[in-house]
Amino acid sequence: MAQARGPGTLVDNGDEERPKWDNKVQYLLSCIGFAVGLGNIWRFPYLCHTYGGGAFLIPYLIALVFEGIPLFHIELAIGQRLRKGSVGVWTAISPYLGGVGLGCFTVSFLVSLYYNTVLLWVLWFFLNSFQHPLPWSICPVGLNRTGFVQECQASSAVNYFWYRQTLNVTADISDSGVIQWRLCLCLVACWTVVYLCVIRGIESTGKAIYFTTSFPYLVLTVFLVRGLTLPGAAEGLTYLFTPKMQILQNPRVWLDAATQIFFSLSLAFGGHIAFASYNPPRNNCAKDAVIISVVNSLTSLYASITIFSIMGFKATTDHKRCLDRNILSLINEFDFPEQSISRDDYPTVLMHLNATCPDRVAQLSLKTCHLEDFLDKSASGPGLAFLVFTEAVLHMPGAAVWAVLFFGMLFTLGLSSMFGTMEGILTPLLDMGRLPRGVPKDVLTGLVCLACFLCSTCFVLQSGSYWLEIFDSFVASLNLLIFAFCEVVGVIYVYGMKRFCDDVAWMTGRRPNLYWRATWAVVSPLLLLCIFLSCVVLLARSPPSYQAWNPHYAQFPLREEKLYPGWVQVTGLALTSLPVLWVPVVALVQLLARNRQRRGTQPDAGLKL
Repeated sequence: MAQARGPGTLVDNGDEERPKWDNKVQYLLSCIGFAVGLGNIWRFPYLCHTYGGGAFLIPYLIALVFEGIPLFHIELAIGQRLRKGSVGVWTAISPYLGGVGLGCFTVSFLVSLYYNTVLLWVLWFFLNSFQHPLPWSICPVGLNRTGFVQECQASSAVNYFWYRQTLNVTADISDSGVIQWRLCLCLVACWTVVYLCVIRGIESTGKAIYFTTSFPYLVLTVFLVRGLTLPGAAEGLTYLFTPKMQILQNPRVWLDAATQIFFSLSLAFGGHIAFASYNPPRNNCAKDAVIISVVNSLTSLYASITIFSIMGFKATTDHKRCLDRNILSLINEFDFPEQSISRDDYPTVLMHLNATCPDRVAQLSLKTCHLEDFLDKSASGPGLAFLVFTEAVLHMPGAAVWAVLFFGMLFTLGLSSMFGTMEGILTPLLDMGRLPRGVPKDVLTGLVCLACFLCSTCFVLQSGSYWLEIFDSFVASLNLLIFAFCEVVGVIYVYGMKRFCDDVAWMTGRRPNLYWRATWAVVSPLLLLCIFLSCVVLLARSPPSYQAWNPHYAQFPLREEKLYPGWVQVTGLALTSLPVLWVPVVALVQLLARNRQRRGTQPDAGLKL
């Protein structure tokens, strides 16, 4: 390994051939695009709403300052300093830590499989948005042409389009079903788009990132302006940000805040290390870490305001419809003149009728119509995008236009995150030097995308959505926490705090202050350890289960809660264990190799017969 041009070890002799960013903006946009993903749109608003609105921002900001930014700085600094991907970086720091890089590589590969599956769902909805009326706005007619499909009538048109016409989901994970070929074609299209964008590494993604990163902000702004003009937007934002300080006594709030900032920044995937490795050595990575982290958090907040302005409109519309149905029932039952009861007068009229004719009112089975109840109907993950928000779009004038914009935004948002995920796969493969030198980079990229596509075909089975939940639950969470802990311990206590600070000072021109040193040495490792132990306790306290869409369930359209079969739990355990096993295995192999080498160099001290 060549000598560094500054303190510490830097790069191999072939560093001059390493690709470089065209400019600083391209690099920042790539990191922002990787960090800002679908979770900023459908996870943060849900958490903010669930945990007391504005009160949730307190643990979130604390986690950002003491966990997110320090760990992010480490990743950018070691990538820029050593100018390698995740495997090369950790092998250079210590051969015993090479398993951390391989684990990050494995997690990136597994995550890419199901993350791109979400993009195929987005693409399917995007293509179906070019219709009027939207296909999830009405129930389809049954086979006998005398009424609507029973499953749709029993649930809703939105639910039916998602669960039956899109996923065609089975009622049990043990029933795999058959491949949904329309989804398979969308999966081919998604992996083709990813391949064309990453075909030449940062030389191609760097061009695409200008659009894929900026377009979501443009669409969010358009939605925000439109949302704020809709009736009910003020109620939605008030409900979102009204602080409930007492909820901070719940430890789960702090845990979810810490995990949200950790996963939102895409830490420990290896993608940021790869991106930083293409920077010039003398670049202010500390400033970059703060800028990207703050932009990521502000984007989450911006998305929350946008989402809940429209959710407030949806809740207000549903609340008015609920009142109108109850008013119509009262008018029909008591022979009142049409339009004789306004929405404002309804509570007074109902109170009077309950006092004078309670039996007749009880027979009507009137619905309880409180605006807060409709605002409470929030969702997280795909449920927000493919159920709640799609239904909200139906109430907006020009619904098809808004649907096209929304799903186009989600697709570009997910695509920019896929760029970073693929860098976490391709860069280590190239840096390891184990591949034949005659293989062009575009061929290698094509082979990787083809392998990913073939492995992800399990998600286009009828049971594919259940398997996606398994991958999402078991692949990343615990593994990334372990790898991040190994990262900070490896850099600060193996590579050395003084040596690392010397490197940062050489790169940025400024030595890390007490805040950086304290968070790296003590605060961040302890936070990661506490988060990991808390997650393990939560997983151990409740058996893994899933919610099945079963039209024959007694409480349908509610989803049926089912425990995972034993073989599925074993699969989940294997997904959790596979990436992290690289750490002890590589360390053990290195230890055995060192011992063998040491014995081979020792002189033969035995008796000669």
